[in-house]
Amino acid sequence: MIRVQGLTKEFQNFSGGAFRALDDVTFEIRPGEIFGLLGPNGAGKTTCLRILSTVLKPTRGIAEVAGLNVMKDPEGVRRSIGFMSNNTGIYDRMTAREMVEYFGRLYGIPEDRLQERIEEIFNTLEMNEIANRLGSKMSTGMKQKVSIARTIVHDPPVIIFDEPTSGLDVLVARNVLEAVEVLRDQGKCIIYSTHIMSEVEKLCERIAIIHRGAILANGHRAEIVAEHQQPNVEELFFNLIRQHDTQHCTETHSSGASSAV
Repeated sequence: MIRVQGLTKEFQNFSGGAFRALDDVTFEIRPGEIFGLLGPNGAGKTTCLRILSTVLKPTRGIAEVAGLNVMKDPEGVRRSIGFMSNNTGIYDRMTAREMVEYFGRLYGIPEDRLQERIEEIFNTLEMNEIANRLGSKMSTGMKQKVSIARTIVHDPPVIIFDEPTSGLDVLVARNVLEAVEVLRDQGKCIIYSTHIMSEVEKLCERIAIIHRGAILANGHRAEIVAEHQQPNVEELFFNLIRQHDTQHCTETHSSGASSAV
């Protein structure tokens, strides 16, 4: 459902050189699966997700979503995905229902089907009590539910979550995680980007750890943890990051010494 192969993205820097935000990234995600994309801030997670959602173009490599190439059929890809981050805005002067209706109409959903779809979503996410509440009167948890509802109103087969619980309190974050699990059970293909390891342990069977634009580990969570002889994902994460940074510093120092000679 998602296929990424040799994905590389370079940005030009002020000195005229190139900064490589993604370096030969490869992974696959199947329907009915929550795939964890883990990495510290600046690791390349968001760059990868923006390519998958057609906001950015890759420098090279292949990215396919629902069988569609992000470069050759960006409009088809956009119809096939829902994208949610932790900072998705909510319109203060719209009610929850009006907001979801608005996005459904942007996707061109026929009116009768749109109303049926809204009923389905509001029942599934337990949103009926806030259907007529204005965005300005919503709690953070309510706003997150509306964000999820508008993300999935067009019933996309692929859903991208980019740090959806960052900055949320424990109860609100738990509601978000429960909603993600419901979507997985509906057969959605979900990519879940985070640096919160407890969420990974709860949601994700397969993961990829990314740092400095490169994939450090990719596969079944339990198998990777066992392979690296770590007690859990958190220790695996910090161990791989530390090893990679140590190697990077060593290579940089060696390169600088060679240049000086």
